[in-house]
Amino acid sequence: MGLMDKFWMWLGVEREEIREEIVDLPDNIDDGSRGISNVVSLHTNKTVKVVVCEPDSFDEVQVITDHLKNRKQVILNFENTTPEVSQRVIDFVSGATYSLDGHSQQLGKNIFIFTPSNVEIAQDHRSLMRKHGYNNPFGGEK
Repeated sequence: MGLMDKFWMWLGVEREEIREEIVDLPDNIDDGSRGISNVVSLHTNKTVKVVVCEPDSFDEVQVITDHLKNRKQVILNFENTTPEVSQRVIDFVSGATYSLDGHSQQLGKNIFIFTPSNVEIAQDHRSLMRKHGYNNPFGGEK
């Protein structure tokens, strides 16, 4: 107890003493596993799989959604599919994608992409400009 502490006590002011405990953690825990550290690689998925499907009937939706559940991207091509079946498949796969926190986007008139939650769909800046009517960003016609 120092002189200042005695002075503060004489005035009736008590100071709360804060103690810090410093805990040293070992650099490498030896668990008998040949010196392997506890470092986990963030790059666990070395290959990304994209599945391209051309469904002919609604019976194929379970296989398509299983691909999404297994964290694979799915591209659906409906060019040779009837509009009724296409709409039913899109509705079902869209619902499954939403429930898995995934993403979806229409790529063309009859082509759609559905991705799991670990894949983000980003649009090219040129396609965004075309969408908003800017065909030539360096002047000229709009």
